[in-house]
Amino acid sequence: MGLLLICNGGFMLLATLVSFLYEDGVTLSLFLAGLVTIIAGSLFMLTTRDHRKEIKKREGYIVVTFGWIFMSLSGTFPYLFTRTIPSFTNAFFETMSGYTTTGATILEKIEGLPEGILFWRSMTHWIGGMGIIVLAIAILPLLGIGGMQLFAAEAPGPSADKLHPRITDTAKRLWLIYVGYTVAETILLQLAGMSFFDAINHALCTLSTGGFSTKDASVAYWNGQPIIQYIIILFMFLAGTNFVLSYFAFKGKVQKIIKDEEFKIYGILTLIFAIIATLIVYYQADVNQSAYHPMVWGEFESSFRHSLFQVIAVITTTGFVTADFTSWTTFLTIFFFGLMFLGGSAGSTSGGVKVVRHLLMIKNGLLEFKRTLHPRAIIPVRYNNKSVSEHIVYNILGFFILYMLLFIIGALVLGFVGLDFESAIGGAASSLGNVGPALGKLNPLENYNEIPSFGKWWCAFLMLLGRLELFTVLILITPFFWRNR
Repeated sequence: MGLLLICNGGFMLLATLVSFLYEDGVTLSLFLAGLVTIIAGSLFMLTTRDHRKEIKKREGYIVVTFGWIFMSLSGTFPYLFTRTIPSFTNAFFETMSGYTTTGATILEKIEGLPEGILFWRSMTHWIGGMGIIVLAIAILPLLGIGGMQLFAAEAPGPSADKLHPRITDTAKRLWLIYVGYTVAETILLQLAGMSFFDAINHALCTLSTGGFSTKDASVAYWNGQPIIQYIIILFMFLAGTNFVLSYFAFKGKVQKIIKDEEFKIYGILTLIFAIIATLIVYYQADVNQSAYHPMVWGEFESSFRHSLFQVIAVITTTGFVTADFTSWTTFLTIFFFGLMFLGGSAGSTSGGVKVVRHLLMIKNGLLEFKRTLHPRAIIPVRYNNKSVSEHIVYNILGFFILYMLLFIIGALVLGFVGLDFESAIGGAASSLGNVGPALGKLNPLENYNEIPSFGKWWCAFLMLLGRLELFTVLILITPFFWRNR
């Protein structure tokens, strides 16, 4: 955890450099925030330097959960030191939203913020995207600590695919792909007409499937430049894809990608949902008549672009917006609310339930008909032509039941603190799924600032639960976790 804080402080110093280059007036405050974080991390490491360098499964869960919490607590320093977000509750909400790549914000005038702070917001997304713990896995061996337990606790999805026998090399390869995609998108966005500052910030937030923007209108600011939005669409789709498949693509193993069931379902569903939304927007909604949504290449293209953008943004839980999808039609409002529960692929930076879990639950449900007719037959669930163990199937069913239960409890709590029905269910689904924009008063054109303080802490807790796949956090509150072996 001390090492994580030192890394966090290093990223703050990077934001300090941005602040210095743009002369935004908060350079010293950002530098102090980074310095305090590095000193705190160093003290952590010094006081625990004689500990047993062994991380088992229990320790893995503790380090992941508390590592995330400590990172979020220290991540508030740039906001508090610069007074851009003077309230600790608001600063913590913004930071947790950043690290969990949710993208929900309490800020109302984003474009007036100093460049150093805007860069720091985007950086919290980027750090959290691939997982601050995966970053630590690449470094922990320097201290003589193995990291398999950490990777298993943090990796998004029901299984952690290993590219290489050594988990450290896996982490390095994933980070290399992650950094490569970020650089590529930055260059393409700049070539398409964005400023370098806007380009790098949006690249950081796209690859992490975050959603923070440097503009109050989010990506709708560039509605007159469709090519920019198509570039972001492409990289949102890639970010929602299992990064292991990207590795296979670069290695020329295209057959592995084509045969992957989750990728096929993910691509097909994205296309089908985009077509449905496009037809409804084109024939029923008035997205093209809005001053925010000028027609550039034709009315149908505009309907298709906005629909595709919003479908991918919600499925991958990126949270960027080019339009207020809750104002299109009632059907599309419910439609996008349902997409909040889908999620991208396992092994991607997206949140939500994940496509593979839905796929395996549906397969298991359909096989129950066969099992009813043939009660003595052993009929396993198959995925990618391999039998899936009952343990994994039960884990997925348990995850989904727990996820829906937490969504209901989450909505009840938000309703209790004063939110209306639409805002409460939208806020709970969006926070737990790390989506960002929600429904009602939390729609894509609004923010979370009006939620009472307790509601903000609750939403932050839901974000953490969703980002760390529920079990990693909730197992810490079970009595048997703390019993002696």
